[in-house]
Amino acid sequence: MNTPLLEMKNITKEFPGVKALSNVSFQVAEGEIHCLVGENGAGKSTLMKVLSGVYPHGSYSGDILFGGEIQQFNRISDSEKAGIAIIYQELALFPELTVYENIFISHLTTKGLLVDWNEIIKNAGVMLKKVRLNINPAMKVKDLGVGKQQLVEIAKALSRDVKLLILDEPTAALNEDDSENLLSLLRDLKKHGVTCIMISHKLKEVIEIADTVTVLRDGQTICTLDAKKGEVNEHVLIKHMVGREIDNVYPKRAHKEPGEVVLEVRNWNAYDPSVGRSVLKNVNFQLKKGEIVGFAGLMGSGRTELALSIFGNSVGYKIDGELFVKGDRKNFTHPHDAIDAGVAYVTEDRKGDGLILIQDVKQNISLANLIELAERGVINDNAEIKVANEYKGSLNIKTPSVEQKVGNLSGGNQQKVSLGKWLFVKPDILILDEPTRGIDVGAKYEIYTIMNRLVDQGMSIIMISSELPEILGMSDKIYIVSSGKITGELPIEEATQEKIMQLATN
Repeated sequence: MNTPLLEMKNITKEFPGVKALSNVSFQVAEGEIHCLVGENGAGKSTLMKVLSGVYPHGSYSGDILFGGEIQQFNRISDSEKAGIAIIYQELALFPELTVYENIFISHLTTKGLLVDWNEIIKNAGVMLKKVRLNINPAMKVKDLGVGKQQLVEIAKALSRDVKLLILDEPTAALNEDDSENLLSLLRDLKKHGVTCIMISHKLKEVIEIADTVTVLRDGQTICTLDAKKGEVNEHVLIKHMVGREIDNVYPKRAHKEPGEVVLEVRNWNAYDPSVGRSVLKNVNFQLKKGEIVGFAGLMGSGRTELALSIFGNSVGYKIDGELFVKGDRKNFTHPHDAIDAGVAYVTEDRKGDGLILIQDVKQNISLANLIELAERGVINDNAEIKVANEYKGSLNIKTPSVEQKVGNLSGGNQQKVSLGKWLFVKPDILILDEPTRGIDVGAKYEIYTIMNRLVDQGMSIIMISSELPEILGMSDKIYIVSSGKITGELPIEEATQEKIMQLATN
């Protein structure tokens, strides 16, 4: 192993009522790609916030050695001066500013008392070339796709002469091409002496790119594995992450003969006035009682647009077509109409649209069905607590109390709260949009188990997912969406990744 660039020794970090990190130790060799994996709530992001100065020296115990010297980072700028840069899943760019302004916003080049914009634009071009992004530096960030914005973030980090680049779930919101491009870039940066720590739930990417993997569980270091010695494989990682064997990531469910049609869409078209184009074209599909129907397709194919147009059309599309729920024709003009008809929608963006992060678990769970808890217009607090505790138990939401703020929970537990919120409206039809995005394999297994339990109880589920193994592992039937159209329908017995991708690229 090369000389350690970074050593974190016996790091312990506590929050009120929670020990987030307990004597965590690990080291990163200079010039390697070191992956940090673990279930949601294992302590990965907390550890990196300690390292980057978000949690200042003195708020934790233990030592940080960087470049062989003990460091005391009291703020983010201290770690940046040492050569450490961190890129979070939620990108920290200014959408209305140009690319070159975003790259150099914290360290503008000056000539005398004036900002030397010409030099900044020239240097921005150099940084963009390093990250293999061929765009005009004068473009506004808001006009770039997520994949390109991610590269701008990396260019921004490289402009500060970074020695250690930390990426927290960098591919969570990227499509396959952008993800592969990013991993290729990390390999290239490694050749040029940049050391990387990558946090990821996508184990296939970890296996593909990691030199070394450290596994955290329940705030403790479980093990460090060397890829060169053949120690890194999916089975081993899952076992160490969850502390038990999971032989099949997708829990088995008896595929019963589905019941009657509970949802049918006929000749469904949607026009989006905000972009001036049709987002859905002549869509037809059926959902039957007690089945899981998967919707596959590339990002931007129209899957989420379909879900939103069905669930009350809150985005204001111009809709043409027919929608039937249990044989009755419906015209949902507001999500309340869909809820009243027994349809619920769990959004793909749990933090932005699904939950109120500053409110507690019980308030989020009751949010979509407050009328059931109201007595003469006043919420019955005891009833709200009782309902929240029931869902905390049935969904295995890991929280000290239902009065814990949702923003303090791990991603997997936030997703369960979002699910609980919609189960409380007692739907017959549940639309799940990217139900396991950004959560670990253990939490995924729990979500899948809940889905199986719900359909066994007679619920019907539409599952939108970008992960083909998930679509294949959980669905009874699969529809493939491309450019706003359904390009294929596959029974699960005939479905393969190759067939799905062929239809998704039509």
